[in-house]
Amino acid sequence: MMFDKLKTINNPELLRLTGINDIIFNKILKILKTEEVKKFKNGGTPNKLSLENRLLMTLEYWREYRTYFHIAKSYGIS
Repeated sequence: MMFDKLKTINNPELLRLTGINDIIFNKILKILKTEEVKKFKNGGTPNKLSLENRLLMTLEYWREYRTYFHIAKSYGIS
């Protein structure tokens, strides 16, 4: 599931999908955003996926132990 579709689900469904609630998801996202700004301060190639999608992809992997092949197909990456 991509992050744009995630906005339409409620908190119990998010908890079931990722293992964390929306408050924790947003806190993690805030921390990652500040660290990403530091990481790309001196340049670098931007990622194909947004930070929100990368976090969601990681949480889905940890929750479901999906293979990289299935994750790649879900997110349109290789």
